[in-house]
Amino acid sequence: LDGSVIGRNMQRHRHQEFIRFLNAIEAEMPADKAIHVILDNYATHKQPKVRAWLARHPRWTFHFVPTSCSWLNAVEGFFAKLTRRRLKNGVFHSVVDLQAAINRFIKEHNQDPRPFVWKADPNEIIASVRRGHQVLESIH
Repeated sequence: LDGSVIGRNMQRHRHQEFIRFLNAIEAEMPADKAIHVILDNYATHKQPKVRAWLARHPRWTFHFVPTSCSWLNAVEGFFAKLTRRRLKNGVFHSVVDLQAAINRFIKEHNQDPRPFVWKADPNEIIASVRRGHQVLESIH
């Protein structure tokens, strides 16, 4: 809840790598803490072996969000900052150099982490969704 980032560089994004990442988080987090993970609907996150892993780790809860959800905007904001500040004008002679730059950025970020603060008014969000539904209904 302090805004720290736990990151890993992996060559692929399959369920095996995702489980390896979950294990890394499991090892870093205090054993007495519940872990809530906000995920997109990427198929890897719902793979049977991932679900089995989740069943073996009762302190973990996965929350799947709709496309373009505001919670994921926080993650996208972090990646945008990483791109602007470290990657955009960088020169990387190898994948290892690129990974090192990403890891340095995460380490620097975690020296003064700031948690994501939801600023959107829930009533405005609900009103916007209702307007969207009305427009869709009027089209059909």
